[in-house]
Amino acid sequence: MERMTVKEVLEATGGRLLCGDQGTPLAHISTDSQTAKDGDLFVPLVGERVDAHKFIGQALAAGAAAALTAEHDAMDDVHPWIRVEDTKKALQAIGSYCRKRLSLPLVGVTGSVGKTTTREMVAEALSAGFRVFRTPGNKNSQVGLPITLTEISGEDEIGVLELGMSMPGELTVIARIAQVDLAVITNVGVAHIEQLGSRENICREKLSIQDGLKDGGILLLNGDDPMLGRIQARAGYRTLYYGVGENCNYRAEEIRLEGGCPAFTAVCGSKRVPVRLKVMGRHHINNAMAALAVADLYGVSLEKAAERLGGYTGFQGRQQTFERDGVTIIDDTYNASPISMLAALEVLESIKTGGRRLAVLADMKELGDEAGRFHREIGDWLRQHPVDMVFTLGELSSVIEAGEVCLHFEAGDLDGLHGELAKTLRPGDCVLLKGSNSMKLGEVAKRLIQEKRE
Repeated sequence: MERMTVKEVLEATGGRLLCGDQGTPLAHISTDSQTAKDGDLFVPLVGERVDAHKFIGQALAAGAAAALTAEHDAMDDVHPWIRVEDTKKALQAIGSYCRKRLSLPLVGVTGSVGKTTTREMVAEALSAGFRVFRTPGNKNSQVGLPITLTEISGEDEIGVLELGMSMPGELTVIARIAQVDLAVITNVGVAHIEQLGSRENICREKLSIQDGLKDGGILLLNGDDPMLGRIQARAGYRTLYYGVGENCNYRAEEIRLEGGCPAFTAVCGSKRVPVRLKVMGRHHINNAMAALAVADLYGVSLEKAAERLGGYTGFQGRQQTFERDGVTIIDDTYNASPISMLAALEVLESIKTGGRRLAVLADMKELGDEAGRFHREIGDWLRQHPVDMVFTLGELSSVIEAGEVCLHFEAGDLDGLHGELAKTLRPGDCVLLKGSNSMKLGEVAKRLIQEKRE
């Protein structure tokens, strides 16, 4: 919150100062009293289970400089307390206020799968010519995005924001706060179909990123996606496509895999640039082409952008590869959908190994009534592309029956799963771990990786 004071929070929110000094400077926004630091503005959010208003005192005692409140009408304290009608909406108003003060261009990335990886690749490509701000972690929601906007500094020259959504109308709210200059949509899958009902509804929701796109902005679409490849942006915006198809303005050609990692030629008009990635899987070709397209549109040398992409090694929990006692471990446990599950299995299939290939697959969540079918289709794919052993975790994944050896573990039995893996794995093996974040499969991956140090 560069150069922001309580007075400006009052202006942004229309709130009322109950006590304290309106000249008090603020450093950051905190919504967690346990991690509040000196100079923070504490925003107590009201959730389904917990109302954080009861932790205001704890946050202030930890060093927070001020607090919002929607429950108090009078207060006598040395700290500023700001009365607002709704703390979540007030937080969003602060985010909008900060966005209006920014002059740098912002790129927004959304989609069903690959948002974070594409965000990181776009940021890497742009860093060949700019000082780049990027969304930290997974702060891409109605709460996280406003906080992200407050963290952009005057030294940043361009920003890359991840815009997430899980419910109807959510992306419109986020997009209007972010006011991006260029919007990237990676694909339309079935993630969150439980809440949105159909892929057509998901597509409409993803396209609502245009609700906050600045006048004259660019909508950059995955031209290989069956739904996005025929979409045109609304009037007043420019539409461009990236991918491998002939319809794409930014296209990958001469594609090959070298050690499981994509190598190709990026074609951007008359320009042809060789690209060699360090992340595994063909699906990263489209992520890289999105990044190169954004870099080119902002005037960054494609050769330099490609060089930066060649140094990108992945993001925590997303197909990161480790070695432990001769065993290759692919940690792809951050989240899972049918598209990303198949992409991860294709990576496993592509790896050359002197031992066995093992897949550890946990439930894919938020797939609604069709969840069983989507999990069975993973099993169908595995029967056509067999691996040596399959381990499944959770009720939904129990229907993934593939291979001669398929062991199932109940949801939560992380110790049992880890114990069996530790006993089974041997030098030369390659093991993939993939599942929705809520299944906590990442804890198993972490234990396998850390055993290398023991």
